[in-house]
Amino acid sequence: MSKNSQNRVMQTNKRRFVAAILMAFVGASAHAAGATESKLQPYEAVYTAYKWGDDVGEARIKLEALSNTQYSLTYSSKVSKFFLSDKRYEHSIFKVEDSSVLPIEYHYTRTGTGPDKKLTVNFNTDSGGKIAVENGDEFVWNGQFDNQIYRVDLANQLASGETNLTYDFVNYRGELRTYGVEVVGNENLSLPYGDFDTVKVKLIRDSKTRETFAWFAPSLNYTLVRLQQFKDGEEQGDIKLKSYTSE
Repeated sequence: MSKNSQNRVMQTNKRRFVAAILMAFVGASAHAAGATESKLQPYEAVYTAYKWGDDVGEARIKLEALSNTQYSLTYSSKVSKFFLSDKRYEHSIFKVEDSSVLPIEYHYTRTGTGPDKKLTVNFNTDSGGKIAVENGDEFVWNGQFDNQIYRVDLANQLASGETNLTYDFVNYRGELRTYGVEVVGNENLSLPYGDFDTVKVKLIRDSKTRETFAWFAPSLNYTLVRLQQFKDGEEQGDIKLKSYTSE
């Protein structure tokens, strides 16, 4: 293959690479209930990433207690296929006060094929506080979450029977975004970690070309067990739970 042809293939595959889905929904499990819980249960979950049915890497999320009210939530992924590679890492520090989840710091790094990227966001959640994006914009804080912890609330809401939700947050590019979550039904799944009855949801965003679906297992306290994304009707990637531990 010529160098020009290889570059064209690289760019095409890069746009479709499975790593693109790994941050669409992964980042918290049901043990980060948040909205009505004052104490969260630490856990770690590991997911296998697939592309065209092949195992191309894994994603890992971990919730740790730093104090009675402060927590650390980390997400990491490492995937590779053909001549492409992608490593991503997110770290959120947040607190829970009066049953509310409040962001403190958010850090993001990405390395691999293409440009490396990094981002730091600091939150002042006092009255009149600001969101400060390092080397970027500043926003008035009006209840927004960071790119991970808006999902901290989701499992608890699903357990409470909610079927339509909306979340405002700052994404890993330092931009304000709004996502909706809609329950679309129930489904039994066979996964590397076992068979589970699940609640299937769809991520609602301003995109006519992308569709993202996620499955949560009530028997694992609504932990995320699968995530799948499509673009223009073609599967971009699929991740499935392979191990899970909690304290």
